[in-house]
Amino acid sequence: MNDSALPAVRFVICGIGHIGRRHAALVARQPGARLVALVDVREELRSGLAAEFPGVPFFSSLDQYLLAGPAADVLTVATPNHLHAPQAMQGLHAGLHVLVEKPIALRTHDAEAIVRAAQASSRLVFGVMQNRYSPPAAWLKNVYEEGRLGQIYLVQFNCFWNRDARYYRPGGWRGTQAQDGGTLFTQFSHFVDLLYWVFGDVTNISARFRDFTHQQLTEFEDSGLVSFDLVRGGSGTLQYSTAVWDQNLESSLTVIAEHGSLRLGGQYMDKLEYCHLRNYQCPELPPTNPANDYGPYQGSAANHVQVIENVVNTLQNGCAATTNALDGLKVVEIIEQIYQLK
Repeated sequence: MNDSALPAVRFVICGIGHIGRRHAALVARQPGARLVALVDVREELRSGLAAEFPGVPFFSSLDQYLLAGPAADVLTVATPNHLHAPQAMQGLHAGLHVLVEKPIALRTHDAEAIVRAAQASSRLVFGVMQNRYSPPAAWLKNVYEEGRLGQIYLVQFNCFWNRDARYYRPGGWRGTQAQDGGTLFTQFSHFVDLLYWVFGDVTNISARFRDFTHQQLTEFEDSGLVSFDLVRGGSGTLQYSTAVWDQNLESSLTVIAEHGSLRLGGQYMDKLEYCHLRNYQCPELPPTNPANDYGPYQGSAANHVQVIENVVNTLQNGCAATTNALDGLKVVEIIEQIYQLK
């Protein structure tokens, strides 16, 4: 069947902050997708959203939408972290597929409940782990699975970003233990996902945490030093900080392996900076999408368009979900194991 003859995948977006608005704009432009409703508790957004997305109804709660809103196929959850799990569950119980911004949950048992609910309702849960769509990450996954690296010896993640008072504003959910969950959940969970996606599970975790500049801004650490062993062999470190002055420094991954070494770098792990592998000519990779720009601070590469494409292709054509609920669960589990060492 021609794709154009397939019914459009209908999305309702819950949470119309910066990322939720991006989801809405991309769904509205995506062939094969249709934006049918917007949900946010901030009533003051109604008139602006009506102008930006004419004809798309606005609801001031997810309950209100589920009671009276137009039918949809997918609920996109782009609300504060602590709401991801309960709202994903609400969507699944209402018979909707769910696309959840990172992290899928703040506790392993909540992520497990999402997996069970998805299985019980025969619905799919998609996670937003946009690093998987960056060309260097996709290339790394490929060379690893082809066995070109041989035995992995060491992997080193460095995530050094700026998140200061321009980001952690008084009265908001960011920076609170209960609603945000911690630096690894909000800022760097997609790097933990990349670690798991490419190299598999980890064990023998040890960690140290410091709070250099955020004592007045957040209820948790701004920096951490994590070491671990890979279950498949080899060891690694994850060093992260949001205490970098003024602007992001880098997100990088260095791999030392049996058949060579490589390094992905740049502010958002968006460049292949070094590659020296036995009997292998490194390719010219396509450019990575630019970073999400939030004005005074920046986030990782803006790959949400590929996320939405994957949801549409999976539901219309039976393609594989790039990030499923089980992967999202595993990331929460790893971060929870790290944070249990505090």
